[in-house]
This record gives sequence, structure tokens and C-alpha cells, in this order.
Amino acid sequence: MITPQGLQDQLLGLVAAKEKPELEEKKNQLILESAANNKQLKEIEDKILQVLSSSEGNILEDETGIKILSSSKILSEEISEKQKIATVTEKEIDDTRMGYRPVAEHSSILFFCISELANIEPMYQYSLTWFINLYLYSIAQSLKSDDVAERINNIVDHFTLSIYNNVCRSLFEKDKLLFSLLLTIGIMQGKGQVDDQLWRFLLTGGIALDNPYPNPAPEWLSDKSWSEIVRAS
Repeated sequence: MITPQGLQDQLLGLVAAKEKPELEEKKNQLILESAANNKQLKEIEDKILQVLSSSEGNILEDETGIKILSSSKILSEEISEKQKIATVTEKEIDDTRMGYRPVAEHSSILFFCISELANIEPMYQYSLTWFINLYLYSIAQSLKSDDVAERINNIVDHFTLSIYNNVCRSLFEKDKLLFSLLLTIGIMQGKGQVDDQLWRFLLTGGIALDNPYPNPAPEWLSDKSWSEIVRAS
């Protein structure tokens, strides 16, 4: 029941961890530190509330209370500064990670293309674990490059071919061409190169209307096909 966005995030995390392990480790460390800082801030707030609620008379005359409030204020400011630095660092890491998003987006499209094969034949079922193992294999085996754009292309090309070859092994011969079409259209849709209205027309045809134009070549063109051509125009 995974969503395209959820799968993209998962695949982005995997490719970033493989390509930039030091950044991924630092990001995880920042998440833990941020959680610890928030917990500490909550404890400070609770302590301040406790001092204020338990203080009798004028709080300004309560020396212990004043000391707790002062130390809490200093600690709170320190934590806030740490959080600011962490936020800047996390943004830098995220910007670097996002450079690999095209790999995650493309790979997510491939997964949902092969998921659609179950509509053709119920036994065409492919697990997410199997898919991710192939994905990690392509990251490891595809041609390395210091240029990020080139590296992304290498991973995408290797993984697309790997998916195609592996899925074709499990398909009936009659379904291989259809799989090629699904894969091609899916990839083109991801790039915004397919008009959805035309794609739906190709799949379902137009609305049946009286065709005012006579069939120009009935000897080889059926009336049904001619009507579809007219509707398409």
C-alpha cells in the first residue's frame, strides 16, 4: 500500500546513504540531537512552571527560584543557538541529498509500472523487497563518476535495464511488448511528455457520436476505426 511519495523518500534515503554515507550519518545524528534538544527544552519549561507554581509570596524574593529561572534561561538560549546551527547544517545536507532525487523519482515510476502488470495477469506480482535489492545492486554496479549528473544517468540507465531484463524473464512472450509500452509511457509521463487526455483516448476511445464524415476507404478501413480517427481529430 506504499504511495509514490513514500517510495520516493525511501529510495532517496537509500541512494543518499550509498553515495554520500557521511552526510546520511550526519543527518541521522542531527535528528537525534534535535529530539534531545526539544526534550531538554520541555524539561526546562516544566521546571520553570514548577518554580512558579510552588513559589510562595513574591517570586523576586525567592533566591532559589531566581537561580533556577536564570540558569534555565541561559540553558534555553544555548539550546536555541544549537538548534539554529543544526537547522542550517540540515538544510545543506538536504540540498545535497536532493541532488539525487531524479534517481528516486525515476525508480519509483518503474515500481508502479511493474505493479500494474498484475492487471494483465494476476500471477505477475513483484515484492518491494525484491525491487529494492535490484535498486541497491544497480547503485553498486553502475558506472561511477564524480559528476553528479552523469552519475545519476548511470544509475538510472543501469536500473531501468536491470528491471526490464528481470521482469521480462517472468512474463509470457505475448506480454513483453505491452510491458515495454507501459514502461516507456510511465517514464515519459514522469517527464511530462505525455498528454493525459490523448493517453486516455488511446486506452478507452472517444465518446460514441454520429459520424458526419463518410468513410474514405471502406475497402481496407473499418467504419469503427474511421470513427475513432474522426473522434481523435
